[in-house]
Amino acid sequence: MERPAWAPQGIDISVPSVSRMYDFYLGGSHNFEVDREAARKAMEFMPGLPKIMQANRAFMRRAVHYATAQGISQFLDIGSGIPTFGNVHEVAQTADPAAKVAYVDHDPVAVAHSQAVLEGVGNAVIAAADLRHPQDILKDPVITGLLDFDRPVALLLVAVLHFVEDADEPYAAVAELREALAPGSLLIMTHASYEGIPLSQEQAGGTVDVYRTIRNPLIMRSRAEVSRFFEGYEMVDPGLVSMPEWRPDAPVGEDQEDPFAFSGFAGVGRKA
Repeated sequence: MERPAWAPQGIDISVPSVSRMYDFYLGGSHNFEVDREAARKAMEFMPGLPKIMQANRAFMRRAVHYATAQGISQFLDIGSGIPTFGNVHEVAQTADPAAKVAYVDHDPVAVAHSQAVLEGVGNAVIAAADLRHPQDILKDPVITGLLDFDRPVALLLVAVLHFVEDADEPYAAVAELREALAPGSLLIMTHASYEGIPLSQEQAGGTVDVYRTIRNPLIMRSRAEVSRFFEGYEMVDPGLVSMPEWRPDAPVGEDQEDPFAFSGFAGVGRKA
């Protein structure tokens, strides 16, 4: 297999990567046949996966707009993946040219590609770190050099927590990040769930199995389990809802929105 120029040396391009699969679902070009194969296998069970990813991105953009409208100009996007069109820094800096964005990912491919995309972009950085080790993120000089944690920050955990198993203590990690944030900070989050998926749990489980096979288990959590991540935050209206229902730009009609877009949950919380 030929290694494209954008693929960093030392990366095993024969193993599927969650961030490259996500890139494929969104119609990006930074993925390999091994990623496309795994993604297509997942889509055999859940054909609406690209729709779910698009709903994630659309929610993220609306939430970033909301944050800038609230006067927040600092963004910490953990599990940021491969930057595709309409990324956090593009949305935030269009609304507020002084906005600062720190991306974090533990996938070396995502980090290397982000570095290429961010070259020459002011007030936007990428750090290699893992959500499961919050202190590594909070003490990373790349991040602390850009963000001031004494001022409000919008923390984005979009489509990432469902890749953190319970054994890795995701609730503790999110609580640790919350403790580091100034009052007025926001948590912007989406999470996969069997709730809302227009399929039987058994069929949707086929997709979950594909992710388990590529050693990236997809942890489906219930609404109650997802709400626990917002402990210590006041939910912003309309609360924890499906992605298209969070402050839509136009009224949401089930008929014009693909039913898969309503899979899982999205919400924004404000730290008191």
